[in-house]
Amino acid sequence: MPDPNRGEIWLVDLGYAAKVRPCLVLSIPAADEDRALATLIPHTTSTRGSRFEVSIQVRFLRPGAFEAEPHHHPTCKVNSEIGNSTARTDFFN
Repeated sequence: MPDPNRGEIWLVDLGYAAKVRPCLVLSIPAADEDRALATLIPHTTSTRGSRFEVSIQVRFLRPGAFEAEPHHHPTCKVNSEIGNSTARTDFFN
């Protein structure tokens, strides 16, 4: 099962309507006794100018924003890591 770490960006299956998107991981890895959930914020290229959108430039993503309304997903739906965000040092340390 995938083990996403805080500050990493993974492709995640968010369901039929939201499709597979890059997501910034906010949570820490789950221990054996924890539920296998990851707290994520999805990236979108279709920005709306919402106050919940946070623009963070990541070299391997198209211009857009992260939607700062957390989603909680089973780690089994976390597909593959695509990189680390500079947000890791900006926001998580």
